[in-house]
Amino acid sequence: MTHIKSAIKRFMEAQRYTVFEPKAALIDMDGVLYDSMPLHASAWYDMVTAHGIKATKEEFFGYEGMTGAATINLLFEREYGRNATADEVAALYKEKTENFHAQGDVPLMKDADRMLDIFRQEGMERVLVTGSGQTTLIERISHDYPGAFKPENFITSRSVAHGKPDPEPYLKAMKLVDVKPWQSIVVENAPCGVRAGARAGAFTVGVATGPIPLDDLMKAGAAIAYSSMEAFVKALPSIIAELRAYK
Repeated sequence: MTHIKSAIKRFMEAQRYTVFEPKAALIDMDGVLYDSMPLHASAWYDMVTAHGIKATKEEFFGYEGMTGAATINLLFEREYGRNATADEVAALYKEKTENFHAQGDVPLMKDADRMLDIFRQEGMERVLVTGSGQTTLIERISHDYPGAFKPENFITSRSVAHGKPDPEPYLKAMKLVDVKPWQSIVVENAPCGVRAGARAGAFTVGVATGPIPLDDLMKAGAAIAYSSMEAFVKALPSIIAELRAYK
């Protein structure tokens, strides 16, 4: 409990907030609701190396939350000193998506359902904030996490001009459910998403569900970080209570 109080105190002082009223949970998808990052990393790695672009599989964990176009442009800038054309982006992202789906079903993240239940029991709105642009997203989430999100509470790559680490996705999520940064908790698993949530002014939690070290999540701006979803879920009721009771 002491570390939670200390983290909240540091966050509130840094943001110059005097109160915090948790009303909305803004939740990433890959690596938070789905244990999908190993599959995404393999799909990206296989695609780019097939085209002669140098990369490591591990680096793609750090790009989670970015739009596909942003990831491709990052690689092109590093490899060729330029952005990809629109046609190159479309073709390469299509190939990456095919690689991803060829790997089979994506497992749900263990204890993510418990996290969503806690937010629901606390009366907080839930908004999915993802860099994905899949057209089947709402149907898939509704099937895997029934009742967790309203059909309109989705911010995807199609909703924004600038993906994570820009704060726009989270600012748009706040606007969607009419909350302020000091009423918002963000849950992320990678530095790009953590930076986006922190820059939007939300209380941003980093959850290390993959190989990214806790220190990297904290350096990216997480107010507090946990080594697993299980550990975060165990602490979540106390986090919400302490935010509400902050003095």
